[in-house]
Amino acid sequence: MPRGQKSKRRTREKRRHTQDDSQSDRNIQATAATEEEPPSSSSPVLEGNSQSLSAVESSSTSHGSWMASSTSINSPGIFGRISHEGDNNQGEERPHSSQVLLSTGNSCSDILNIKADLLAQYLLYKYKMKQPILKEDMLRLVHRNYEDQFAEILKRASELIELAFAVEVKEADSTSHSYDLVSKLKLPNNGRVRGGIGLPKTGLLMNILGMIFIKGNHVTEEEIWKFLNMMQVYAGRKHYIYGEPRKLITKDLVRLQYLEYQQVPNSDPPRYEFLWGPKAHAETSKMEVLEFMAKINDTVPTTFPLQYEEALQDEEERALARVAARPGTTGHCQACSRVASSSFSHPY
Repeated sequence: MPRGQKSKRRTREKRRHTQDDSQSDRNIQATAATEEEPPSSSSPVLEGNSQSLSAVESSSTSHGSWMASSTSINSPGIFGRISHEGDNNQGEERPHSSQVLLSTGNSCSDILNIKADLLAQYLLYKYKMKQPILKEDMLRLVHRNYEDQFAEILKRASELIELAFAVEVKEADSTSHSYDLVSKLKLPNNGRVRGGIGLPKTGLLMNILGMIFIKGNHVTEEEIWKFLNMMQVYAGRKHYIYGEPRKLITKDLVRLQYLEYQQVPNSDPPRYEFLWGPKAHAETSKMEVLEFMAKINDTVPTTFPLQYEEALQDEEERALARVAARPGTTGHCQACSRVASSSFSHPY
């Protein structure tokens, strides 16, 4: 081969190697940036929920603090990688362990948090697509090296999902080690409200029930939308989890009797308000909603003193009603009252 052609060939090869090296450097830098990024102490979906309400001195202050903390509960965060509600594409991107690169400098707790975030994405994807959730698949996702820590990783992932979507991760079959995500309320389609694939709407409903409770058991439509706007949920704008929220809230949840939507008495021009519906009273309680709110804020129910007292009274009334409904039980007795009262003394 002539010397000139050899020289050109060497030049081309050198240029190609330089480009390959440059691309390799960029990949390494991107990997290093991912590895060096300090993992959050909690999932991004819960970012901002570490605000403590321990300094709350009045009920009115707790209203604002709870609203501020709740705004990020249903924001996309890590769950934003799951495709939009209306997408029925079976080929959508699935979470994979390669999405998270672990640094050897990370603490064990940090690594478990990263694994929990990844597992939460996977569980929600399986739930959305109505696919079985098997322990062996989860172990493959978090890697067999973490089998001893699997129970803790699953616990943390379950807590993330519960706070964001108000569904619980439960073992469905101990033989096959299959799991399911179960809505805290008996909404149709296990929290999806309407048929088809999708993510649960229970978290939104629990937040609205909490808002109603906090505001004296009824809240105006204006206040509800102001609160939901802080959660990046807007009337008339399709949400990646909730679809069109106005229809979901004023039509679907009202039709299902979880909410009541009525005109504010004597309002002119007409204004509307929300109350708990009969299904909400039947399937949850003020104490359960208060405990959910407390979890969101990483605090305890007594942080909301007025609501806590009201919830205790509600629990007592429910206990007495159950006793009175038993066969052979007649009337109301003082002994029952004493038993019920002692059962709901302040546990916190």
